[in-house]
Amino acid sequence: MIWYLIGINIVAFIIYGIDKYLAVKNKYRISEYSLFILSVFGGAIGAILGMKVFHHKTRKLSFWIVNIILLIIWVIIVI
Repeated sequence: MIWYLIGINIVAFIIYGIDKYLAVKNKYRISEYSLFILSVFGGAIGAILGMKVFHHKTRKLSFWIVNIILLIIWVIIVI
């Protein structure tokens, strides 16, 4: 399970970076639903780091709330 979580978090981090790049270039974007799904499947840490590092979706309270709640849920699941 640890390798799965490492992998999904790396993917989430990279996807947030890609979406930020696409936003800056005014290109077709990754849907918010897809970004949330990454967190649902265990990528909340990568999503939060991606938000901070790439300054992406940081003004959207829903992203903070969802990712923090899912992070807590995943910590409970793993422990």
